[in-house]
Amino acid sequence: MLSTSHKKMLAGIALAALAAGCSTADQLAEVGKQPSLNAIQDPTTQPGYRPVQMPMPEPQQAHYNPNSLWQSGSRAFFKDQRASQVGDILTVVVTIDDEAQIDNETERSRTEASGAGVGGALGTAIDTIFMPATTAASDLANVNSNSTFQGQGSVDREETLETTIAAVVTQVLPNGNLVIEGRQEVRVNFEVRELIVAGIVRPEDITANNRIASEQIAEARIGYGGRGQITTVQQPRVGNQVLDILLPF
Repeated sequence: MLSTSHKKMLAGIALAALAAGCSTADQLAEVGKQPSLNAIQDPTTQPGYRPVQMPMPEPQQAHYNPNSLWQSGSRAFFKDQRASQVGDILTVVVTIDDEAQIDNETERSRTEASGAGVGGALGTAIDTIFMPATTAASDLANVNSNSTFQGQGSVDREETLETTIAAVVTQVLPNGNLVIEGRQEVRVNFEVRELIVAGIVRPEDITANNRIASEQIAEARIGYGGRGQITTVQQPRVGNQVLDILLPF
């Protein structure tokens, strides 16, 4: 009779084998072919897309002055060509240079000893009637405990990414901030490199040449990866990934 844990493990292995079979069929169908590029699509029509909702300031009533050239709600006197409306394009300069070093060390030691016994006349009676010849009632119980813990961990990480990508304004928030999203795919031989940038920017942060730095993007989502033969070889097989999750040792 198999236990519940064994049944779950066998079910996981069966699912992994099924997934591996589907993945193998897809890979066999792509033998000798370059990985295809995804078609350009409207981000708002993709599954899982949700409009961004952020805290907004209280609305202010617009003031109109007679005989004035100033347009109510304008951010500048002269209109420029920087992105400001849905569908406009701006360039995002992605610069990531992160480095972190963390060292942690923990040490704990604990020693405890306790004893229990019976003395006096009662102890003498117990020694005579109940206790063996080599044991005294005064040493009826002794407990000793000793525990030691030592832990040490370190993190040494360094990441560098410098590139540019064109993004599209997908939404204009009530306070004038812009929601942007950009996707870029580059195919080199049999490998496709993908770059994704999304977030919220202020129109004032967009430079005169219609560019914005990645560190000025709020709620930034930046992803850089790839797919193709090299990525496939670097990834462990589906069965190994499932077993790494299920096996308790």
